[in-house]
Amino acid sequence: MSSEFERATALQSIVHNGEERRYSGDIPDLWQQGKGAFGGVTVGLLTRAIVLAEADRGRTLRSLSAELCAPALPGPVEIAVTSMRRGGSMSFVEARLTQGDALVAHASASLAAPRAIAPAAIRPVPPRRPPWRDVATIPVEAPLGPVFAKKYEYRSTGPLPFASGPEPAAEGWIREKETPTVLDEAAIAGLLDAWWPAILAIESAPRAVATVGYTMQLLVDPRSLDPAEPLFHPARAGGGSDNFFVEMRELCSADTVVAMNQQTFALLS
Repeated sequence: MSSEFERATALQSIVHNGEERRYSGDIPDLWQQGKGAFGGVTVGLLTRAIVLAEADRGRTLRSLSAELCAPALPGPVEIAVTSMRRGGSMSFVEARLTQGDALVAHASASLAAPRAIAPAAIRPVPPRRPPWRDVATIPVEAPLGPVFAKKYEYRSTGPLPFASGPEPAAEGWIREKETPTVLDEAAIAGLLDAWWPAILAIESAPRAVATVGYTMQLLVDPRSLDPAEPLFHPARAGGGSDNFFVEMRELCSADTVVAMNQQTFALLS
């Protein structure tokens, strides 16, 4: 059985015309964060369309950069994926998610086949963390949390929101409550966005926050991981001004960094 996130980001192919492929989807209710669906669903839809549009299964998603231009509302969406350049082993594409005539989100991405050369020695070192089974789950749901958060299981090992803490940080274990059939690129895009912004740890009361820029790098094929196992998620706000701030996030499995994520957030209130 598919998970709720898989169903929320399911796509149907509607057009294949030369260098462009089009897909349709339908964002269900109860995935909201504020006015629209949470960014993980929006980026997950873009990610799924980009992966589906690549005919060469040997080319996997390596990096994706997205801009969330407007709230994605519950209801039908359409995604157009266009090839920008196709090389001998790499593909560069862009995707546009629209509702009606309005552009909601845009992404560019690179996909590439593995390179048959000696691996580089540089490897990210994940932080120390306790076993996930030793960490209690915490409820994250409305009214203090967003509506979509009840779809995920959170086990926090760091500061909680609205605690007036000394540093803008957040960390803990996370997974979907309904185990996906496979942990794919779209699921990772959602997991990277599902945790609360680290800056809320230094606040004393709820603040409205929205993602406006999202960049993801995949370092491991997520399909090789157990979809039932939670991933460790450390995050830290790096700085900001004018009520915009940048946050760095990761997802880790065992001693391996699976994905890295940079987000630009806007404080709305």
